[in-house]
Parts: sequence; C-alpha cells; structure tokens
Amino acid sequence: MSEKLALNGGTPIIPDSIDFKPWPPPIDEQGEQLILDAVRQGNHSGGGPHVRMLEAEFAAWNGNKHCLATCYGGAALHMCMAGCDVGAGDEVITTAMSWTTSATCIIHHMGIPVFVDVDWDSMQMDPAKIEAAISDRTKAILAVHYWGIPCDMDPIMAIAKKHNLKVIEDACQAHGALYKGRKVGTIGDCGAFSFNQNKNLCGGEGGVFVTDDDQILGKARAVTGFSDFRPADAGRDYHEYGLGYKYGHGNLPSAFALAGLRKLDETNAWAIENWERLHAALEGTPHLVRSFSSADQATNGYSYVVRVDPAYPRGRGVSLPGLSDAIGAALGAEGTPFYRANWLLPAHGVFQAKNAFGKGAPWTHYAREDIDYSLGQWPVAQDGIETSLSNLNLHRPPNRAEQIDALAGAIRKVFENLDDVVVA
Repeated sequence: MSEKLALNGGTPIIPDSIDFKPWPPPIDEQGEQLILDAVRQGNHSGGGPHVRMLEAEFAAWNGNKHCLATCYGGAALHMCMAGCDVGAGDEVITTAMSWTTSATCIIHHMGIPVFVDVDWDSMQMDPAKIEAAISDRTKAILAVHYWGIPCDMDPIMAIAKKHNLKVIEDACQAHGALYKGRKVGTIGDCGAFSFNQNKNLCGGEGGVFVTDDDQILGKARAVTGFSDFRPADAGRDYHEYGLGYKYGHGNLPSAFALAGLRKLDETNAWAIENWERLHAALEGTPHLVRSFSSADQATNGYSYVVRVDPAYPRGRGVSLPGLSDAIGAALGAEGTPFYRANWLLPAHGVFQAKNAFGKGAPWTHYAREDIDYSLGQWPVAQDGIETSLSNLNLHRPPNRAEQIDALAGAIRKVFENLDDVVVA
C-alpha cells in the first residue's frame, strides 16, 4: 500500500460513514425489567434478591460451587488473598505485566508480591520462570488471565501441587475464556471476576469471588463484612483475624450485571467472531505481531492487542515506546485510536519505594531483605508494555463486519508504511 498516512497529510482510510459503536451494547427489554424490579423491591443491600440471583446464576454459568458478589474485581482479589490465608510477609508470585490490581490485592492483605516474567507469544506469566521465584515464604501463585487469554494452567497447577501452594485465578478480564476447554476460574483454588464498564460482562462496576472450597469461602466471606469487630456472641461466626472492608454488592448493580450475564454467551460469541475476523485480516502484515489465542488458551474476545516486532524499531534505531506511541497516533489519525499498555507492575512507585502504607510497610517488618524490584529482571514484559497497543472496544459488539474490516484496513495501512511513521 502506497497511500500517504493521514498523520502525514493523507486521507484517513476510515471514512466518516463508518460508525464504531460503543461498548456495551444497549440493554434489552428483559434487562430493563430486571433493573426496574430491583428498584421497586424493598431490599437494596447486599442481601437483596438480585444479589442472590447473580451469585447463583454466575456460579452455575461458570461451574463453581460458591460465588460471592462484591463491589469490584479488586475486592474479589483481596478476598482471594484472605481465603488462601495470605498474611503479613507471605509471598505471592504473580506476573510482571498486568493491571495494578493484580499486585495491590496482595499488599492489601500485607503480603509481598514477587514478580515473574511473561512469555512473548501469549504475554501471560511464564510457567518456566515460577520455580526460581519460590521461597520458604511463598504462599500462593496468582495467575492473571490478562487481556482475556488464559494462562498455561497445567504447569502452574503442577508447580503449585509440588510446593503445596494455593493457586488464585485473576479472571477479571477473562469471563468465558477457555483453557483446554475448561472455563477459567474453575481451575485454581479460587478466583475473581470484574464487572467493570470495560469487561465482557458489564455491570457498571462490581465483581464476584468464586471457589469450590468451603474453608476458603469462609475466610474470604469474613473480609466482606466487619470481621473481628463483631463480638463472638453476635450471631455471626467470623473469628478470622483482620479487618473487614464492607465489600458486599448492592441489589441494583447486581441486577444490571445479571442482565449482562443472561446474554453473556451471545455477546462473547459475537466478540470472538469479530476478534477472529480481525485476526485473519491482519495475517501477513509486515512488522506486526498479532494478538494471541490458541486451541489450548482460547480468548474470550476481550481485547485485540497489536504489537510491533521489536526487531523493527531496534533495526531502525528508534525506541520501542517512542515508535509505539507514534503508531498509536498514526492509527488515531486514520480513525482508530489505539493506546500503549503501560503496566509493568514492578516499575510502579510503590514497589520501587517499597512503601505502601507509610514507614516502608509491609516490606519493612515482614519481607525478606533480598526482595528486589530493580528493573531489568523482566525483559519480555518490558518489551511487551513498550510494544503493545490496544483499544478494548472497537472490535466488540455491537460492531460488525463493516467496522472490523475498516479497523483491519487502518492497522494494515499504518504497518505497511512504518518507515513513514515519524518518531519524536
């Protein structure tokens, strides 16, 4: 393709007649009725009828014995830490590349995050790097199904069994994603899902904690209430040490999430169909690393992430993040805004300073002296955050083939003219 890039004065490849539809799709009449019913009944707290329906129907949909609705996905992850007895100084191994909540949930229960690198193909935690990170203080592995793509769970589960570790699944972006035909959130000891605006299951905000283990359930449930602030004779059998955080969910947002859950198989199938159409259209695009999915680690269609092959900017003598930012600007000029992933977790200030709660806590009194967050230990994840570009919503329902083909055309145009993309 020789057409001049719009950023350089050319005509945008996507005409004004192409209208990208926002996520989520409009709620249907049945969903509206659910929400009206939630407003019109009398119990709007965490014990409301739609909360209980959401918990029961999500457990049945995903295949879990227990499900607790909560106020956001990060709360569900914190509940996972409590449920797995992660306490002060206990280490939890997780990925170096994710959204911040995958690490802050560990700190919230006074645990110490230990990061491992990702593998380049999937951008998920590399199982081959886990055992070297295990110490006598390791309590759990937090597997993050980032961008709606399952981690390689078989080796993770085998390592956990060998070392007697709990496995927590951060499935906040991965509703319905399949690992060897099995839904994520049913493989580890417990898991968390988010219902944030951007997620495949949008409830505005909220989430669920899931497990099949009765003991884990009890410990996790304590975090949702007032925990040890209730006396032993108060009629609530919560005797876990630690604070409660009032993590329960309200009845009205539960109804909103329930409306989405009842259509989730349909919307997931639609998102995956669009994802696969885009994936096929981008095959053979020069210098482009397409998003990952496989028969064993099947995407739920949450995000389509494009990466520039790091060999190209290095051969051209420009920085990876500089080129990625320039590609994002070029795509935006063509009519398809894309944004760079910036979440190398150990690079965040809280880890570099080892200070989350003041006076160095929780590291000062509880962590091993050799816990080290110096950068350079996670080179694959670093390349990943410097080369990955995504826009969560452009390929999602209610967009169809017309929008997907336009999106593919813009990506191909920019990548076929990378030499003309000016890096500041």
